[in-house]
Amino acid sequence: MILERLKGGLVVSCQAHFDHPFNRPSYITALAQCAELGGAVAIRANGVDHISAIKNGTNLPVIGIYKEHLYDSRFFITPTLEHAKAIVKAGANIVALEATFQNQPNSDVLRELIKSIKKDLNIPVMADISTFDEGLRAWEIGVDLVGTTLSGYTDISKSRSTPDFELVSRLSEQGVRTVCEGHIKSPKQARKAIDCGAFFAVVGTAITDPLAITTWYREALTMNKDGEVIE
Repeated sequence: MILERLKGGLVVSCQAHFDHPFNRPSYITALAQCAELGGAVAIRANGVDHISAIKNGTNLPVIGIYKEHLYDSRFFITPTLEHAKAIVKAGANIVALEATFQNQPNSDVLRELIKSIKKDLNIPVMADISTFDEGLRAWEIGVDLVGTTLSGYTDISKSRSTPDFELVSRLSEQGVRTVCEGHIKSPKQARKAIDCGAFFAVVGTAITDPLAITTWYREALTMNKDGEVIE
């Protein structure tokens, strides 16, 4: 089973959006190839073109998402069955979708979407959530994985800059196959995620986005020893 191949491993999220310099299938594939050579067990990727290119360029399974930019604040992740069908056709081995109360408030609608993906596409489903209650709901509905991906990004979750280890622990203690995703910036944090009960850890920006990493360093150099911004 594909999920067992991922247990305890590192999944690298290879994504770039809008006018980011890496927002080309060939560049995203190169990032995925680096991740494969480095020992990643899978790739998380967005959209038909990027998923297809990664599948053609690597031997790794892909957790596929389809981001719809429906709001100014953030994306809506794989909102419909048609979105799921598109990324599975492109080669996704697992479909990840949003299961938050903010964008998927109706449990019956969410249940039917998950049921249809599993039945029609015969593929595991990962739910991206932001809170404990959202995670339990998704698990009880029947997803195979619950990811903390959206913790800090919804209107009912606390803004954060570090991984939500507490959420990982709470869900894992309830028997939920939990994925730690979001805000992991170091190998030490990835290790802690597994120690907290994560089935596997997903790391994106800290590995695949030199633009963001450069910004972190630049910001650090503009602060004094007390962490205050130097005017």
